[in-house]
Amino acid sequence: MSTLALGFTLTFVMITIALSKWQKLGLEKDIAMGTIRGSLQLLFIGYVLHFVFQTENMALIFLMIAIMIAIATHNAGKRAEGLQGIHWRIASSIAITEILTMSLMLGLHIIQPTTQFIIPISGMTIGSSMIVCGLFLNQMNREIASSKEEIEALLALGSSLRQAIQQALQRSVKASMIPTIDGMKTVGLVQLPGMMTGMIIAGANPIEAVRYQILILFAFTAAAAITSILLSMLSYKLWFTREMTLK
Repeated sequence: MSTLALGFTLTFVMITIALSKWQKLGLEKDIAMGTIRGSLQLLFIGYVLHFVFQTENMALIFLMIAIMIAIATHNAGKRAEGLQGIHWRIASSIAITEILTMSLMLGLHIIQPTTQFIIPISGMTIGSSMIVCGLFLNQMNREIASSKEEIEALLALGSSLRQAIQQALQRSVKASMIPTIDGMKTVGLVQLPGMMTGMIIAGANPIEAVRYQILILFAFTAAAAITSILLSMLSYKLWFTREMTLK
């Protein structure tokens, strides 16, 4: 894509701002700031990746993955402000998911152990896990609010914290996984995923692009399950006080 063609993509931003102004949504400033911030971030990461790909330095790979996990943890943690200790639990869930999925991919020789594969796939896995964490925490807050009397009744009857909150945890884990599962059902029919589309535009064989997309699809499904279940196991006590009552 030429620089001129890239500049023409601002037309889509202008259309969005115009529609927001027409409907008096008040999003013009946010759209403009998002456009500038997103563009600068992408340009920056592009140069960083270009440097890392050339050096093939494992320390830089680990550093980039650690930064990705830290940023993902911060964003997902916004969904549960006030829950002390939630951030390290989110970070642990995402990190363990990343380690497990990447270990399987490398151990089974599904991908090559190079930065060209490790960093992009790690980024997609961590991003997917971040979304799952946010969905889980949102749903848990709703479940606690709507099932407060039921949970307190179970506690009064002698149930443990885990037993009292088990149903809420199960519903929250399920809710956090539904978008990933729905995406599996419609991929290729309703949508052509980003990785596959990008490879095809770059000139790759469509069959080869499909193979890599299947890898991402299956990995995301496992990552969603691992992340949500780990986070549920690590975080459920945060909704209770030391006196074993709901906060």
